[in-house]
Amino acid sequence: MSISVRTGRKRAVGAALAAVLLAGGAAGCGSEKGDKADKAGQDMSPAAAVKKAADKTEDLTSFTFRMKGTVPGDGRVQADASMSTEPLAMQMKMSAPDQGPEKMELRYVDGGIYLGGGKEAAKEMDGKSWIKFDAKAMEKAGGKSAATSASSQAENNPADQSTLLTGSKDLKKVGSESVGGVETTHYAGTVTLDQMRKLVEDEDAATKKRREKSIKQYEDMGVDKLEMDLWVDGEDHTKQFRARGKGDKGRLDMTITFLDYNKPVNVEAPPKSQVMDLSKEMKGLQD
Repeated sequence: MSISVRTGRKRAVGAALAAVLLAGGAAGCGSEKGDKADKAGQDMSPAAAVKKAADKTEDLTSFTFRMKGTVPGDGRVQADASMSTEPLAMQMKMSAPDQGPEKMELRYVDGGIYLGGGKEAAKEMDGKSWIKFDAKAMEKAGGKSAATSASSQAENNPADQSTLLTGSKDLKKVGSESVGGVETTHYAGTVTLDQMRKLVEDEDAATKKRREKSIKQYEDMGVDKLEMDLWVDGEDHTKQFRARGKGDKGRLDMTITFLDYNKPVNVEAPPKSQVMDLSKEMKGLQD
């Protein structure tokens, strides 16, 4: 496989993984059971309602979601994914149209990140349709790649960014809306990174560390102020989350819609005969 092909494929997966970072730290999950918004919840203050939705996802162990939007510097991204936090595993089918027409599949299992490109990839890799990144090995080698970022971010609790929204000074209830056939209450507000940092000051050490990772995602993109929208269903779960902001390399506009949660997520590594391990080669490109 040529250097140009590898680099192009790496940029495409980098765009998708950048979106995963947002999803991994996003906001809980919505339940299809929430057909009607809770009347009592509608009477809460916006800050109390958003905090309640965040609190209910603290014990989240798995979720299925769909995301679509634009990442600064990488362009459009869309994906469907399932993730488990115990044990840590993820499976995602994705595309990054501005990086190329290829559709890819990403799997994170047993510390390895696998990227599959199907038959087209096999034509370029001696019949192998998957490439593997060893995130831990690359991190030890001093790499700061999309692979190591995804490994780190996947450990974050998905409630963290919805909690950051409670730092907004202009948080408001927009109204009732249907999202994927589920009735929800829509909240919106703006929040700066300084407000986010202040919000986590009094948290315990473990929670503070997780939430600071979420904040750093935006710092890395050059985003210092966010417009956030949150759609909460009748069971006080977040059904949908949207984050918008201006970064150093363009606009961030990502919407994550949650389809299910706390259901079994089984991710298997591809057969070894179909895998090309590119950890060393990718490190060379990175250097």
